[in-house]
Amino acid sequence: MYELKTLLPQFDIKLPTCMYELKNTSLSAGAAAGPAQEDTAAVMQRQEKVLKQLEELKAQLGKIRSSLGVRVCGKTVQHTTAYQNGGLKEVPLHDVVVNGHPNFIPYALLALKNAWRDLYTIDVKTFTHSTMADIGPAAREFEANLAKVPVNAALPKINVTLIWKNCEHTEMISSPTMYVPIYGEVNIIRYLGRVGPTEYRYENSPLCNEIDAVLDICYQLLRCSTHKSQVAMVRLLDKRLQQQQFFGGDQMSVADIGVYSSLIRMPAITDKDLTPALLAWRKRARLVTQI
Repeated sequence: MYELKTLLPQFDIKLPTCMYELKNTSLSAGAAAGPAQEDTAAVMQRQEKVLKQLEELKAQLGKIRSSLGVRVCGKTVQHTTAYQNGGLKEVPLHDVVVNGHPNFIPYALLALKNAWRDLYTIDVKTFTHSTMADIGPAAREFEANLAKVPVNAALPKINVTLIWKNCEHTEMISSPTMYVPIYGEVNIIRYLGRVGPTEYRYENSPLCNEIDAVLDICYQLLRCSTHKSQVAMVRLLDKRLQQQQFFGGDQMSVADIGVYSSLIRMPAITDKDLTPALLAWRKRARLVTQI
């Protein structure tokens, strides 16, 4: 037969030095069996260690699923009676993260922290994201006011991490396993109102729909682009308040927190735009929120 020359020239191939060198574990003819068996045993030992770590991780995820009530294999994890009744001392909540822009300060966190001072503890820690060069004097004052409110270790507590970043909407991340954000300060108030002290939980209250309606008006107020539309929303709030002491009746509710925080965030709305009833309500709310 004809002899074919090689098509590839001869190169000096340099093996990479950034990779692990694997030894040959097969038994060639005439080779000693000792070193190969030792390498195989080392591989099996590492495999057992990795499997053990995976089992530990699976157990940790199972605990997180149980606390969140996530369905597993078609079944819903059952919580204890303490959890269903809001026994936060027995079953603490997971930490939450709030991403917010310094131009849209979530004053509701400070208002709730002051209003729940003797009932519930909201421990807020603030951080600045790399997308923000400076958070500004208003945000720094907000941080200082948050730090002034003491943390009572004897009360039920939820840890909140507030991160100043260049984001369009205020959002809260409540799940440690899934990135499912809750958008908008009003919806964050709704969430905290459901997991906070029983005095502020309104789902079983006869005023549930009324409180939700007030919070919906706050949501629209924060998105008004003109002063005329803002004043129109204020008039709707005045109709909801009527002759009541607060928007939830005779006692402070999360609806009052939402209205109070929204008005602070709207500097274009002055005292001239507020009715006498709203001005009197704001004085009463300030005694509770201390903002």
